[in-house]
Amino acid sequence: MQEMKMGSWMTLNVRVSGILGEFVAANVGDDGAYENVSEYVRDLIRRDKERVDAEAYTRLKTELMAAFAAPETAYETLDAEMIISRNMRR
Repeated sequence: MQEMKMGSWMTLNVRVSGILGEFVAANVGDDGAYENVSEYVRDLIRRDKERVDAEAYTRLKTELMAAFAAPETAYETLDAEMIISRNMRR
Protein backbone atom coordinates (compact mmCIF):
# COMPACT_ATOMS: atom_id res chain seq x y z
CA MET A 1 0.00 0.00 0.00
CA GLN A 2 1.30 3.42 -0.91
CA GLU A 3 1.89 5.85 1.94
CA MET A 4 0.09 9.18 1.57
CA LYS A 5 1.38 12.57 2.64
CA MET A 6 -0.80 14.81 4.78
CA GLY A 7 -2.91 17.06 2.61
CA SER A 8 -2.50 14.98 -0.54
CA TRP A 9 -5.46 13.90 -2.64
CA MET A 10 -6.62 10.39 -3.37
CA THR A 11 -9.07 9.47 -6.09
CA LEU A 12 -11.27 6.46 -5.47
CA ASN A 13 -13.24 4.58 -8.08
CA VAL A 14 -15.93 2.39 -6.56
CA ARG A 15 -18.58 0.31 -8.28
CA VAL A 16 -21.75 -0.60 -6.45
CA SER A 17 -24.78 -2.27 -7.92
CA GLY A 18 -28.02 -3.84 -6.89
CA ILE A 19 -29.17 -3.14 -3.36
CA LEU A 20 -26.02 -1.18 -2.50
CA GLY A 21 -26.42 1.06 -5.55
CA GLU A 22 -30.06 1.66 -4.73
CA PHE A 23 -29.15 2.49 -1.14
CA VAL A 24 -26.53 5.03 -2.25
CA ALA A 25 -28.94 6.56 -4.76
CA ALA A 26 -31.57 6.94 -2.03
CA ASN A 27 -29.11 8.89 0.11
CA VAL A 28 -27.87 11.23 -2.65
CA GLY A 29 -29.61 13.97 -4.58
CA ASP A 30 -32.83 15.85 -3.99
CA ASP A 31 -34.37 13.14 -1.80
CA GLY A 32 -31.18 12.19 0.07
CA ALA A 33 -29.10 13.66 2.84
CA TYR A 34 -26.10 14.28 0.56
CA GLU A 35 -25.71 16.42 -2.56
CA ASN A 36 -23.43 13.93 -4.30
CA VAL A 37 -21.77 10.54 -3.90
CA SER A 38 -18.39 12.07 -3.03
CA GLU A 39 -19.89 13.94 -0.09
CA TYR A 40 -21.59 10.73 1.06
CA VAL A 41 -18.39 8.67 0.84
CA ARG A 42 -16.34 11.32 2.66
CA ASP A 43 -18.90 11.33 5.48
CA LEU A 44 -18.79 7.52 5.71
CA ILE A 45 -15.00 7.59 5.90
CA ARG A 46 -15.08 10.33 8.55
CA ARG A 47 -17.53 8.32 10.64
CA ASP A 48 -15.43 5.17 10.30
CA LYS A 49 -12.31 7.11 11.37
CA GLU A 50 -14.19 8.43 14.41
CA ARG A 51 -15.21 4.84 15.28
CA VAL A 52 -11.62 3.56 14.97
CA ASP A 53 -10.30 6.49 17.04
CA ALA A 54 -12.95 5.87 19.72
CA GLU A 55 -12.02 2.18 19.90
CA ALA A 56 -8.33 3.07 20.28
CA TYR A 57 -9.18 5.59 23.01
CA THR A 58 -11.28 3.01 24.85
CA ARG A 59 -8.44 0.44 24.72
CA LEU A 60 -5.93 3.01 25.99
CA LYS A 61 -8.29 4.18 28.74
CA THR A 62 -8.84 0.57 29.87
CA GLU A 63 -5.09 -0.09 30.00
CA LEU A 64 -4.43 3.12 31.92
CA MET A 65 -7.24 2.46 34.41
CA ALA A 66 -5.78 -1.00 35.10
CA ALA A 67 -2.30 0.47 35.54
CA PHE A 68 -3.49 3.19 37.91
CA ALA A 69 -5.54 0.68 39.89
CA ALA A 70 -2.49 -1.49 40.60
CA PRO A 71 -1.15 -1.25 44.15
CA GLU A 72 2.06 0.68 44.75
CA THR A 73 3.83 -2.60 45.54
CA ALA A 74 3.29 -3.71 41.92
CA TYR A 75 5.62 -0.97 40.69
CA GLU A 76 9.39 -1.16 40.58
CA THR A 77 11.92 1.59 40.04
CA LEU A 78 13.72 1.36 36.71
CA ASP A 79 16.62 3.35 35.39
CA ALA A 80 17.35 4.05 31.72
CA GLU A 81 19.78 1.13 31.36
CA MET A 82 17.21 -1.34 32.71
CA ILE A 83 14.57 -0.09 30.29
CA ILE A 84 16.93 -0.24 27.30
CA SER A 85 18.02 -3.74 28.26
CA ARG A 86 14.43 -4.92 28.68
CA ASN A 87 13.40 -3.43 25.34
CA MET A 88 16.32 -5.02 23.51
CA ARG A 89 15.16 -8.46 24.65
CA ARG A 90 11.76 -7.96 23.03
